[in-house]
Amino acid sequence: MKRKTKILVVDDDRIILESCQRILEAEGYGVKLVSNAEEAIDALESQYFDMMIMDVKMPRKDGVYLLEKIREKWPLDIWPELPILVMTGYPTPETIKILKEKGSRFFIPKPFTPDELLGCVQKVLKKEQKK
Repeated sequence: MKRKTKILVVDDDRIILESCQRILEAEGYGVKLVSNAEEAIDALESQYFDMMIMDVKMPRKDGVYLLEKIREKWPLDIWPELPILVMTGYPTPETIKILKEKGSRFFIPKPFTPDELLGCVQKVLKKEQKK
């Protein structure tokens, strides 16, 4: 039996979390929802995930902080296989540049449709399998 692909979703907006969960679970993905950077780090320390989807703008600790902490704890040479899809309502060139420098290569602008989310997730996972 094939193992379910597990996705960690990080966003402070409950509606976004529940929407992502509904969309992804309908396609057979295993989904864990967390509402901030600290919960995301705890989840990553205790479980394996095939992918993470995260928001940039969050109170207290934002997505840039989360990427920095992930790379401090798990440098790219130790844990390169965690693909991260960044959701942002503010896809400015400056934000994208900073996030790319922190190790994210995949982005989806908010708001997005279910088909756009699924298309991005499938694209990210397919690219990662080719490595």
